[in-house]
Order: sequence, then C-alpha cells, then structure tokens
Amino acid sequence: MKRRDFLKNLGVVSAGAVVAPELAAKAPAAAESGLMDIFNPERKSAGEFNTRFPIKALKAKVSRPLKVVIIGAGNRGRTYSNYAQLFPEVMQIVGVSDINPHRKEAMAKKFNVAPERRYGHYDELLSQEKFADAAIICTPDNLHFDPCIKALDKGYDVILEKPMAQTEKECRAIYAKTKQTGRIVAVCHVLRYAPYFLALHDLVQSGEIGDVVSIQHMEPIAYWHMAHSYVRGNWHDSKKTTPIILAKSCHDLDIIRWIVNKPCQTIVADGSLYLFKEENAPKGAPLRCTDGCPHEATCPFSAIDIYKRKKLSLKVFDLEDPNDENAIVEKLKTTNYGRCVYHCDNDQPDHYVCNMVFEGGITSSFTMDAFTPSGGRRTRIMGTKGFIDGDSKQFTVTYFGPENRKTWNLKVSEIAEYAHAGHGGGDLGLVRDFLEAVDKHDDSHLSSNIKVSLESHVMGFAAEKSRRSGKKEKIKV
Repeated sequence: MKRRDFLKNLGVVSAGAVVAPELAAKAPAAAESGLMDIFNPERKSAGEFNTRFPIKALKAKVSRPLKVVIIGAGNRGRTYSNYAQLFPEVMQIVGVSDINPHRKEAMAKKFNVAPERRYGHYDELLSQEKFADAAIICTPDNLHFDPCIKALDKGYDVILEKPMAQTEKECRAIYAKTKQTGRIVAVCHVLRYAPYFLALHDLVQSGEIGDVVSIQHMEPIAYWHMAHSYVRGNWHDSKKTTPIILAKSCHDLDIIRWIVNKPCQTIVADGSLYLFKEENAPKGAPLRCTDGCPHEATCPFSAIDIYKRKKLSLKVFDLEDPNDENAIVEKLKTTNYGRCVYHCDNDQPDHYVCNMVFEGGITSSFTMDAFTPSGGRRTRIMGTKGFIDGDSKQFTVTYFGPENRKTWNLKVSEIAEYAHAGHGGGDLGLVRDFLEAVDKHDDSHLSSNIKVSLESHVMGFAAEKSRRSGKKEKIKV
C-alpha cells in the first residue's frame, strides 16, 4: 500500500486536513527542511498563545532502505512495524519471530516476509547469519536481555522495548556489550519523541522559567488498566517480569531525569498492594467473573464489563472478529484476563511514591496511582522565573511578576504527517531517529542512547530497593 493511501485509510488525506490552513501553507517547506515551527495565531488571545518549537518530520533521512527483523510480533512489535508501512522506502521488514503462530503469520503476510524468514523462537532467527541491519525486540520483559545480547553479538543494531532487562546487572551487561561490539541499542523511551514532551523539555531547557528547582510528576494508570495489565495481565508478577516502577514507570523516571538534565543522587520510595488481594474479595466472589459472580454487575473491575461490554484492550486475545462477544467470553473462561482481581497471584503495588534529589539540590516527587478514572501524566515544574502545569495534552506556563501566560495545546493530529504515531507521536519518532542513527552509525541521533537509558533504569532499581528496605538509596551509575 502506498503511503498516501495508508494515510487516507487513517483519515489523514493531506497536511491541510490535519493542520490549520496557515500551517498547511508551511508544510512543503517544513517537509523539505525536516523541521516544523508550530504556531497557530488564531489560538492567540489575551494572555494566552502557543509556544513555538521545532518538530522533526517522521520520515527518516537515510542513504538507503534499512532492513529490519521483528522479534515479538505482539502489540508493541506491530506498533513499531507500522513505520515500514508508512515509509517502505526507508524501512523494510525482512524477518519476523514469534512463538505465537497467529501473530507471526499476520505480520509476515502484512509485509510479504519470505517463508524461510518466518521464525518461532527468537533463537531460530538469531542462529542464522545476519540478514538485516537491525532488530526490533518486543518480547516479554523477562525475555529482553537474552535476545538483545545475542542480536548484538550477531552484529545487529537494536531497538529494545522497555525495560532494558529484569535486573540492574543485566542492564549494565547490555551497556557493556554495546561498548564491546560497537553496536547501537535504543531503549523505547518513546515519550521523549512525543511533541508534547519535546515542547515541555525544550521550553525548560530554553531557560524561560529560570532554573528548575522542583518537579511534581504523577502517572495515573486508570483503574481498569491496572486490573488489565498489572493484576490479571502479563506484568502481574514482579518476579517473573519487572517491578512496576520499571514495567510501567521507567518512562516517567526517564522524563524527569531528561527535564532536570542533571544526575540523580538519591532516591527514596514507598508503596504497596492495597486493594487487589484475597482478603478484599467481596463475599461469594468466585475465581472468575464468568462463574456467576453476584457482584459482577456493580464491580468496576469486572472482566465482562472491561472486555465484553467496553471492548477495551482486546488485542491481547488475537481475535479474528473483535465484535464476536462469544469469542471474548471464551477467552475470559480460559485466560488470566477472566480471573477475579481479588483471586489473582499478583504482587505489583497499586500505589507508589518516590522522592529524588538531583545534583545541585533540585528535587522531584513522583507518584504512580491505580485508582484514577483515566490515564494521562500530570507534571508541575517549579522554576525561579515561572511555573509549568501540564496534563500530557497541554501545558500552561505562568511567569512571575506581571501576569503573563503561554499555553501549548496542539494535538498530534494537527501536526502534518504526525497523526497516529502512537504514544502522542513518540513511537514512530523513536523509529525515525533509530534508523538515522543506524544509517550513520552514530547514536547521538537518539534522544536517549543506551548510557542515558541505563541511568533511569538504575534509578528504578534503586527505588524498588528503597521501597522494600525503607531506606534512602544513593544512585551510582
């Protein structure tokens, strides 16, 4: 499918359909330069206007089409593979590995992968001679380290889904392997590539609010998402995957570190599993929501409500028809996603707090909470000349002294060729920068290279150690 036809199917006919007319006029020049200066004068009102900042076009500038293999063809693998559908002249998928035959074949057929390049276990792919430029690894958390090390040894550059690995030792080993092999690893800190966080970061680094003194950052998971991913789902057991501070919130530690732009020195954390445990089960609640639970109709965590009625997160079921309610119910009867949230073998905290001190005495507090109606990170940044308040969609800057405000509130769909890019635009922005880094063999094209990613992971492991010990931990990178 041609890129223009693909955009049409997504409802993005042209730049003019997704940006204001005055921006559409700028689009050709922006596409040529690779940068877009976002400014909408119609939004300007008394004391309120959009900030200007550059946004790089999604199409990578490479010397040739780069060949990529996908290891793990689930949700994240499918997300990153979309880049090859948008820009086949830049990225080509030539191999796929997944132990789930349905997922493997679906991706292989989508990109016309040769039958001999369709593999089950990743060892089957990585035992072959290198036949691509890079590997995108989107396996479960406990299967990040091994395929990454093997891919690096084979000479592949790697996009590695977060978190890097299950232990700090393994994360450091991946970093050491990149130094030994000279290969590039880009960990999927995709929020760095989203327009909202780019604008937030760039404004802080510009010095407009003076020196950063303190940051308050919150990640609301949303009650149903907590139940789906961290009670019933793949990340319910911290020992088999990774602690929730890394599995869910390593994005947030990375964003805080990125904005502060100074090393973290100490961290202290607390939190626990408050609700989702056996003793809190309502009287008469069976092991599964499909077993005639007397509380199903009123339970906010009902699997029948989340999956059958609301049709949320159905991709985990690999359904041929997402509207087939009988098929959904069958999945609820046979998988963990149908279990009562009070009768699961989960151990991830449902609320988590940590405080950090950075070089120069800058402080930051972070909270992760399951008991919220929706997601969307909240950030407050206190500077010596101004204050920023943001909610992942827009942020407002209030300057001290005479009242003066700026508001950034552009939607990703308003930015030419940035619609449907995932994570607020970050997913495909990461792929773009990775491909340019591979093409030029220079990881400075990445916002977060492997050394930077290692630091935020060390912060996460220290936070979990602190939560369990009750002691403040020093950060040693």
